[in-house]
Amino acid sequence: MDGAEPQTTTILRNLAREIARFDPGRITHRGLATAKAGIADTVGVTLAGMSEPSVQILLATPGIGDGPGPAAILGTGRCTSLLDAALINGTASHAQDFDDFSDVLGGHQSVPLVAPLLAQASERTFSGADLIAAYAVGLEVEHRFARAVHPTHYDKGWHPTATLGIFGTVAAVAHARQLEPDRTTIALALAASMASGLKSNFGTMTKPLHVGHSARSGLMAVLLAEQGFTANPGTIEHDQGFLRVFNGADAFDSGPLTETWRDPLHLDLPSLAIKQFPCCGSTHHAIAAALSLRDGEAVDPARIQAIEIAVHARRLRHTDTPLPETPLQAKFSVQYAVARALLDGTVRLQDFNDGAYAEPPIRRLLACTKAVAAHLGTWDAEVSVALTDGRRLTRRIENIVGRSGANAMSKTELGEKFFDCADPVLGRARAERAFSALMALETVPDMAALVDRDLTLTEDP
Repeated sequence: MDGAEPQTTTILRNLAREIARFDPGRITHRGLATAKAGIADTVGVTLAGMSEPSVQILLATPGIGDGPGPAAILGTGRCTSLLDAALINGTASHAQDFDDFSDVLGGHQSVPLVAPLLAQASERTFSGADLIAAYAVGLEVEHRFARAVHPTHYDKGWHPTATLGIFGTVAAVAHARQLEPDRTTIALALAASMASGLKSNFGTMTKPLHVGHSARSGLMAVLLAEQGFTANPGTIEHDQGFLRVFNGADAFDSGPLTETWRDPLHLDLPSLAIKQFPCCGSTHHAIAAALSLRDGEAVDPARIQAIEIAVHARRLRHTDTPLPETPLQAKFSVQYAVARALLDGTVRLQDFNDGAYAEPPIRRLLACTKAVAAHLGTWDAEVSVALTDGRRLTRRIENIVGRSGANAMSKTELGEKFFDCADPVLGRARAERAFSALMALETVPDMAALVDRDLTLTEDP
């Protein structure tokens, strides 16, 4: 406009331009498969998480989820406001810690994106292809923030799924709503003041609440910016802004936030991992080592005298729980995860319910299990077992980040996990219909119709 003052380029203005001009045609065949797997997996674990105490307490709290609105609470017949649906579904998506994760993000890439996108889909026509494009944008922004602030951000104790995921939420929802760049900039700036989440609360109900709160806040930031709310476009690089306050002076690299988005997208990363086991991702490489040892050596658990688990210190800081006393503590116990793998040859959802962590055979193994920080790769693990016959058996696993890259889950395996999560909520027939639709998401014309038909209980299964 003639006579208008030129805008100063800021980190968030640069990001907002990239978000607005993103071309879905850049999504590769591999990226499309990754997006569909991540979205379907997140829907499945959200349905499974609905019965968790953290979600049930939210639903019983006056003023949360009891108001009218168009957005579905998944796995129920209830609808509520967009913001409350994002809060409740977002919390449920992380309640069992069974959702996908990324080593670059240092957290869970899909849960900040899926619940708020499904919520806003109830308000306007929004196709499966639109959802995939918005998901790709959100994941790109999450990972660019991660590259800018890690490892300092992670090691200081921030929970990146929430503190960085909120920017992915804003980016995804802004792209889906075709928000103009100036207002996307403001929404991102609002998110910088809403970002929160401490790793000190891992192993409690507050960890999944981080995700629900972040999803709600990110969606709210977009809705406020649409209406003309204000925030500082320079709040990321400000002397008292996000980078310096969260990380400290000179403990970040703003380059990933300012560079042009070139191919390949972060959606093509080989380390975007689906969880095979329903516990903290930082235990999965140790579980894999234990299973390899058990299967390869035909170990009799009754003959185990001692277990030693060696992992990188970054993995151990939040998983060193020698004697878990609650289901959530068990999910953050590398000792329990390895003992369970050695005892049963698998780690399942039921192993974190009904006091499974207190069973006498498990307690016997936990009593002789030691976890240590070692000079290993950040995703390496070594498990050693001493047996009553004097033998000491060892397995080392290198660079396993869940089920990712060349070790990715097949469609059949994804389906098995989805049905394990969704069948008890939806019934088998509806769960099969939902999974088929999610695996062909790019062909779905109306996401709201899919949610109403397949992911709620408004019809008979």
